[in-house]
Amino acid sequence: MKRRLASASDDSTKLDRKTIERNRRIHMKSLCHQLGSLIPPNLKPPKSKLMLGQQDQLDLAARYIKHMRERIEKLKRQKEKAMSDRSSDRKMLDKNVATKLPVLELRDLGSGIEVMLVSGLNKTFMLYEVINVLEEEGAEVVTASFSTVGDKIFYVVHAQVKISRVGVETARVKDRLQEFIAPLEMWPEDM
Repeated sequence: MKRRLASASDDSTKLDRKTIERNRRIHMKSLCHQLGSLIPPNLKPPKSKLMLGQQDQLDLAARYIKHMRERIEKLKRQKEKAMSDRSSDRKMLDKNVATKLPVLELRDLGSGIEVMLVSGLNKTFMLYEVINVLEEEGAEVVTASFSTVGDKIFYVVHAQVKISRVGVETARVKDRLQEFIAPLEMWPEDM
């Protein structure tokens, strides 16, 4: 009787092992199928040729993964190079702008004048002094504003001509502002 029970339990254990192994193979086949479906169609052989076996699909997937890793590394290097180039370009631009400060630009608007001035934080002057120069030259200030961005100060002044027949001589205003803001030797030659 004991033999019969032992053989019955061995049979059920064998069935359990077979079922477990069969389920494992089905699961692995499903995973291999999913992996094969992730490979781009252009890398797979045409359907007219033999269907890829499971081992061939795994090999193809391994090559594709290796190719994608290499591509990712290449793109990372390109990104790092572009970021460093961009960073060095920005530093160079900031350095060039910093060496060319202050920047003065005047626009003659017919019955008005617009003054735009960019200076560094180390070179400060009073906005009212710029307004005073404009008023002495025959313009009446309508708006004046400034803003600080990083280590630069941006000034914008809008003025209208007091007497339209006389007008304002823009070149003279520019010369006076240049002398007031910085000595002549500091200004770029192309002004």
